[in-house]
Amino acid sequence: MTHRIGVISDTHGLLRPEIVEILKNCELILHGGDINRQKILDKLEKIAPIHAVRGNNDKEWAENLPETLLLNFYGVSVFMIHNKKQIPKDMDQADVVIYGHSHKYEEKYEEGRIWLNPGSCGPRRFTQPITMAVLEIGEDGSVRVERHEIPHKNQEGPKAAGEELPADIKQRIESVIKDIERGRPVKEIAKKNGIRETLAEQICRLYLTHPGVDADGIMTKMGL
Repeated sequence: MTHRIGVISDTHGLLRPEIVEILKNCELILHGGDINRQKILDKLEKIAPIHAVRGNNDKEWAENLPETLLLNFYGVSVFMIHNKKQIPKDMDQADVVIYGHSHKYEEKYEEGRIWLNPGSCGPRRFTQPITMAVLEIGEDGSVRVERHEIPHKNQEGPKAAGEELPADIKQRIESVIKDIERGRPVKEIAKKNGIRETLAEQICRLYLTHPGVDADGIMTKMGL
């Protein structure tokens, strides 16, 4: 029998339906941090048992989450931390090391150990792919990594060159922020505010990854 463990990171308050479908076929879920909202963990717990570490954007609500975890699944030891740069130098007891933070998928095999960053499956950062991973653990303790990439409609990124923005963009950004706080999905936010889905996703990403930012700050980061 092969055991499947879903590995995600940097959801930043967004749990995509495509990710949920993949996780439904997993026995366990590991989250590498920057969750941003308790409701993400609540939704994941309804799918499968979850183990998560705290990311740099996980503030007061996540104060009880550990910064590191050392776990054992089906005879395989797994070490988890959000930022790879903070991995202890004397850490040598893990078969698999999982981390996040950079939003970039990374999969390396060194001296019998797997180093895995599942990338980000939350709001898309510029043109980076939306990714997660699944660990397949065999009865003999063998580990195979399965990379999953979620297709994005606009491969040129959220702010496509030449895209015409509404004249009242600041007011729409303010409205989008309110919708984010209400927990509305990106597709619904875009439709409600009369903007492209890629633009709505860019605003959501900037708001969720920069705690405390307002409409003016988002416009500055978008180069407007």
